[in-house]
Amino acid sequence: MPNDTADLRSNRIPTRSEVPIEDTWDLSALYPDDEAWGRDLAHYETLAEKISGFRGTLGKSAESLADYLDFVSSFGLLEERLGSYSSLRQTEDEGDDAARTMNGRFAMAAAAAHAAASWDAPEIQAIPGAVMSAFLEHPRLAEYRIYLSKLLRYKPYILSDKEERIIALHAEGEELASEAFSVLTNVDFDFGELDTPDGKRPLSQSTWSVFMEHPDRSLRRRAYQQFYRRFENHKTTLAALYSGAVKNDVIHARVRGYPSALAEALFPDNVPQTVYDNLVSTVNANLAPLHRYYSLRKRALKLEELRHYDVYVPLTAKAVKQTTWNEAVDLIAAALAPLGDEYVNTLRSGLRSRWADRYENKGKRSGAFSAGGYTGEPYILMNYKEDSIRDVFTMAHEGGHSMHSWYSAKSNPFMHYGYTIFEAEVASTFNEELLFRHLRTHADTKELKLYLVNKRADDILSTLYRQTMFAEFEKRTHELEESGAPLTAELLRTEYRALLCKYFGPAMVFEDESDLEGLRIPHFYRAFYVYKYATGISAALALADRVLAGGARERDDYFAFLKSGGSRFPIESLKVAGVDMSTPAPVEDACRAFGRIVEELEGLLNNS
Repeated sequence: MPNDTADLRSNRIPTRSEVPIEDTWDLSALYPDDEAWGRDLAHYETLAEKISGFRGTLGKSAESLADYLDFVSSFGLLEERLGSYSSLRQTEDEGDDAARTMNGRFAMAAAAAHAAASWDAPEIQAIPGAVMSAFLEHPRLAEYRIYLSKLLRYKPYILSDKEERIIALHAEGEELASEAFSVLTNVDFDFGELDTPDGKRPLSQSTWSVFMEHPDRSLRRRAYQQFYRRFENHKTTLAALYSGAVKNDVIHARVRGYPSALAEALFPDNVPQTVYDNLVSTVNANLAPLHRYYSLRKRALKLEELRHYDVYVPLTAKAVKQTTWNEAVDLIAAALAPLGDEYVNTLRSGLRSRWADRYENKGKRSGAFSAGGYTGEPYILMNYKEDSIRDVFTMAHEGGHSMHSWYSAKSNPFMHYGYTIFEAEVASTFNEELLFRHLRTHADTKELKLYLVNKRADDILSTLYRQTMFAEFEKRTHELEESGAPLTAELLRTEYRALLCKYFGPAMVFEDESDLEGLRIPHFYRAFYVYKYATGISAALALADRVLAGGARERDDYFAFLKSGGSRFPIESLKVAGVDMSTPAPVEDACRAFGRIVEELEGLLNNS
């Protein structure tokens, strides 16, 4: 039976042991059990001892370099498999000591291995250019050419052997701020319960969105205040954790010689800073449709004041319905039919079997993600709720990531199969756009169409505008740290409130605690990640138009992009798909698309 214990109809959140096995992911494609994982970890540690034996050999010949890269490829594949299993096990229940111990053991072993291999990049960089050019023509290095060409780009920022070893030894410690934030907010925080018309219901990171979509404004307000009270009580700790993460970013960039933390973050993808800056400036120049939407929301809800807890509730409750997991899978499969049988059947099979960990349990990581690897399945974590159509879109989104991983792994060698996050957010939001268009086309009532158009407006808003606001905040906090300004709770809240006021516009009235939102966003612990959501949806909207209006060529171009893996830099791979993200045009078009959705929504509301 579908698990409904994560929504407001349930009395409590189940423990992990109470979740039916068919509702959990099957990690046996990685390891049959924890004991097998432990044996491979011991093997990994033994292999790590062999790394030093290659030192001093890499420049001797193309064959010597190939021998080492063969070892690195095999070793890296094992490392990915070990890390995937232990991290996925930990997300099942963040409070499970056994899983946390496993992940900690792996992190320590990986840190030691990386420290032991800290000499290899400098040694490869030291190979004279003419010699390396000759090496790259050798057939044994054919599958490593892309990997090596990307590595050689880092030459200005590669340090001495000793310095690289110190950095590698510090790698594990650099994750402590993120780890502490996750444990604090997902495990230690007890948000309590709320009285609802159906009795007492738990408030958690996962049920938060359900409360915010609830039609009872009083319940939304109480949930909002109770939720943020927990963050208010820990605001100084949360600010210290985020400040520590920003300090790590800035120190790391300075040690390597990058001009800024942002420059370091953009370098691996070969994305010019103009792309980041153009995103922010273009969205800032197109805030009028966003402000119009919030004014429309205020009128539609018949409110004297639009509050922060009013921005997620659907403008109509008539179209809300229960959607089981399997019904959601079928809806997504129908929507993605233009991509062909292989794509659809593979995704449907995976979602109906055990690619996904479906529902919330106590201690489980909140939200959703896809974790595809070269081996195993392209796993999906969900906290699916049957009464939230948003979760159907989330399933389509994560399915896009997983299918991107599936194609990339099948089409590339291990050493360059991994695509960038910049590209990943295209594949995921592309699926959401196709799902929206399918559901809108088949909407059989005005109420359903209104609900879907309202939902799509909210989704584009949250992905394009909201993530750009986050990106602007991240850039500002890092600039403040780089200028020597202490990132106190007061300063962080002041900066965040200014952005809230700018993006939400004159229709919004904020609570005193509204700026605490800036201290609870997990993505901020992966610096300069969120802007890729905004660029991703801009590219996805353009490609959805192109694929649906085109034929076999346009679809083939899109699959060429999915299969690229890490064989191209993201700007180039998206050009193959048919969109040029080096210009502001896709972002401008996305803002206009949002404006059209707002106009459609306004028309539907006026005629309802």
